[in-house]
Amino acid sequence: MADLLPERYERVLLAWPGHGTIPHDPEVSGFEDLVRLVTKRMDRPVDLIAQSMGGAVAIQAALDRPEMVRHLVLAATSGGVDLSRFDAEEWRESYRQEYPNAAASASLLGYQADLSDRIQTIQAPTLLLWGDSDPISPVAIGEYLASLFARSKLIVIPGGSHAFAEEQAADIAPYIAGHLAVEVP
Repeated sequence: MADLLPERYERVLLAWPGHGTIPHDPEVSGFEDLVRLVTKRMDRPVDLIAQSMGGAVAIQAALDRPEMVRHLVLAATSGGVDLSRFDAEEWRESYRQEYPNAAASASLLGYQADLSDRIQTIQAPTLLLWGDSDPISPVAIGEYLASLFARSKLIVIPGGSHAFAEEQAADIAPYIAGHLAVEVP
């Protein structure tokens, strides 16, 4: 998807050490360490685009350094909200089976904060992208997040699974480019 955005946008792609096939980094043992990986790269105002767990990281980065975040784009994320009120499919066991050698710690996989009250303070324009066929992050979570952010827009992608950002990149790239093109006062 990043390759489909206009050339004028600088891209800094981050992976989560110890997740999936990404090698473990001994300096990453908890969620706060992932947030630190992002915020230490924020040496000027940035636009954060994140999917799934990355969305929770991006929200925490925006809360920690609000003056540095121009725009947020969040796709299929828990967003740091209490998921017990939603009919979200549990994914951790299948993840462990798919990636048995992943070094992701229990503190990373078990992250379950509820930032609902704090999300309301984020002023960055936020684009929420959701797939309507995602059992891990159902559209109801996107709707809830849309009600929390001060400035948000929710777009639901028909047929979108949890991996729609990759599977339907050509469909969502124009939404992201349009969102990033809006000047922030």
